[in-house]
Amino acid sequence: MKRFFLYSISFLVLTVFSKHVFAQQAANDDLVQWVNPLMGTDSKVELSNGNQYPVIALPWGMNFWSPQTGKMGDGWLYTYNAQKIRGLKQTHQASVWIGDYGQFSIMPVTGKLKVNEEERASWFSHKAEVVKPNYYSVYLAEHDVSAEITPTERAAAFRFTFPQTDSAFLVIDAFDKGSYVKIVPERNQIIGYTTKNSGGVPENFKNYFVLTFDKAFTYEAVFDNQTKMPGLEYKGNHALAVIGFKTKKGEQVNIQVASSFISHEQAILNLEEIGNDSFDVVKAKGEKIWNQELSRIKIEAENTDQVKTFYSCLYRTLLYPRKFYEYNARKEIVHYSPYNGKVLPGYMFTDNGFWDTFRAVFPFYNLMYPSLNEKIMAGLVNTYNESGWLPEWASPGHRDCMIGSNSASIIADAYLKGRRGFDVNTLYAAILKNTENEGPLNSVGRKGAKYYNDLGYVPYDVNINENAARTLEYANADFAIYKLAKALNRPQKEVELFKKRSLNYKNLFDPSTGLMRGKNKNGQFQTPFNPFKWGDAFTEGNSWHYSWSVLHDVEGLVKLMGGAEKFTTKLDSVFVLPPVFDESYYGQVIHEIREMQIMNMGQYAHGNQPIQHMIYLYNYAGQPWKSQYWAREVMDKLYKPNPDGYCGDEDNGQTSAWYVFSAMGFYPVSPGTDEYVLGAPLFKKVQMTLENGKQVNINAPKNSRQTRYVQSLKFNGGAYTKNWFGYDALMKGGVIDYVMGDKPNVSRGLKTEDLPYSLSNEK
Repeated sequence: MKRFFLYSISFLVLTVFSKHVFAQQAANDDLVQWVNPLMGTDSKVELSNGNQYPVIALPWGMNFWSPQTGKMGDGWLYTYNAQKIRGLKQTHQASVWIGDYGQFSIMPVTGKLKVNEEERASWFSHKAEVVKPNYYSVYLAEHDVSAEITPTERAAAFRFTFPQTDSAFLVIDAFDKGSYVKIVPERNQIIGYTTKNSGGVPENFKNYFVLTFDKAFTYEAVFDNQTKMPGLEYKGNHALAVIGFKTKKGEQVNIQVASSFISHEQAILNLEEIGNDSFDVVKAKGEKIWNQELSRIKIEAENTDQVKTFYSCLYRTLLYPRKFYEYNARKEIVHYSPYNGKVLPGYMFTDNGFWDTFRAVFPFYNLMYPSLNEKIMAGLVNTYNESGWLPEWASPGHRDCMIGSNSASIIADAYLKGRRGFDVNTLYAAILKNTENEGPLNSVGRKGAKYYNDLGYVPYDVNINENAARTLEYANADFAIYKLAKALNRPQKEVELFKKRSLNYKNLFDPSTGLMRGKNKNGQFQTPFNPFKWGDAFTEGNSWHYSWSVLHDVEGLVKLMGGAEKFTTKLDSVFVLPPVFDESYYGQVIHEIREMQIMNMGQYAHGNQPIQHMIYLYNYAGQPWKSQYWAREVMDKLYKPNPDGYCGDEDNGQTSAWYVFSAMGFYPVSPGTDEYVLGAPLFKKVQMTLENGKQVNINAPKNSRQTRYVQSLKFNGGAYTKNWFGYDALMKGGVIDYVMGDKPNVSRGLKTEDLPYSLSNEK
């Protein structure tokens, strides 16, 4: 028994050690293997576990690809519990709620030709499916065909392995709502376009595509929906092209595919991204690109699920906004404008909801991808010049979705963190226009701007929905404008105006409840007031969620709530209150409500963005150990590297960026400041390689599931007591050493100089 006991202990030690070494070594050599693009795909209308599809693309690629299980036009284009695949789809869908554009699909068929998406659909199994960021393969059982995809930024290579048959087909579905196809047999080519979209496009919008095949056709036909049409060219509501050939068992047919928003000629130019490369070479290049980007952050961990979750979240963080520009024959950067329909020079990015991403995605880019963010800002200049407005939700043009004026925060944060490769004066003029005007859509400009500027808030009783949320978000944007105005040496009167407006959050604080509350035009708070009522005065949340939306002046909020002790007690209450709700504003239980209810974390609704920063606010009120506790609690409980791995919508990388930051041990609570507020690192070691070549090494050798509390901290060898890291200090590189423990250190980080920035404390 003793020998067995000793052997068991030795085996256990070896297993734990091997697991640790394995995770570390694999993370250093090949990070793509840790990414699960299926994370977040087990979702439905009633409950989001991410509301994602597996994106097969390069980072920020112009075109994404995905297997399509949903019907044509269904926002849930791929769901994990589906049993059939209808096609392999080019997609530009940034959100199930926003819809798709620039979409068409390719589907192999054998035996009797079937073009209808229902009839051609094939059973498949996840056991015969390989899903990586740069590669997808699946066995389509109905047709005995293995299908593979590997992408470039604007093109993709396909490889289909057929059985022996004289009836092998490929169906090119250009979708309904207006499309065109033409088969060119002498070039083994199909060209076409799709106009199907969900809005935000000019009248001349088209996504032009070209497909070239390495095998001659023995069958060619074009269809209008299911009706075969004469000739090899068709334009109508729903155009499809079908080509066929005889194949031997195991014969592979290769296709090169590209698309363009400019022209067919430009689509053919975009095929040059593949050139003469074989499928395997394109795949290897894509894997190398993904590994280069993922390896900017290397981690050391014992828990392989944490490694998978981290890199799956990092992959999602590096997808949006997408590049909406192309390279012409002279290798010049040009773009089709989704705002005025012209082809113009310069950068353009799209597919982003700033209500989500201003919080963490763009601060992450400023830290890790500053030159990319300069290009995105240059694209915003073009957006303003071409449309007269800054985008708040673009896909590909302006979309009427969400609230706020958060473009100001993104622009200010970029400039204040040293980004200079764009016309900041034009963007500042655009920001000022936003502050004074309502736009052509509710989401553009500022809905209720006149009320806000005159009264200091958007009233509850003037038929402007989500008015309290708008007020709080405008005030936060005004803080960013204030900081940017100072940096640009704008007139002092203008600087002071935006500083004053950034304090407008105080106008909605109700002392009787200690929460934010809608206020009528006459200055009286709206009544009756239910702090658990979702929507109404707030956006996809209730007062318990939005009352913390004072990112820039937490100390001011602390004072309103009666001091640090009452403030932290209020924070505690979020987690201990029952998950009750009032859904009457919506007339149904929306999925965001259900996701809060079932997570067993009280009123904390991490599945939606407005409250995601709240955990870090304990740092401002003398209880930083609670930020450490709750950050780890959320990472451990609400994120898994599985199809149901998110606790709500993964919106354009924001919910993923929260995890990436939090796992490294800090979070950008207030864009426009130079501070990242501390939580607690998840891993034993993190190595960040910055764009300037500097490295930040974060060491926490005693880190474990139990040791979530920071005992002490050193920065470049010196004792460090602050509850935040400065941007400039991080950009210089350095070594951060943590001593972690299983009990809170209740005496660290309590001095005034240790607290993060608040506007009320500005000197």
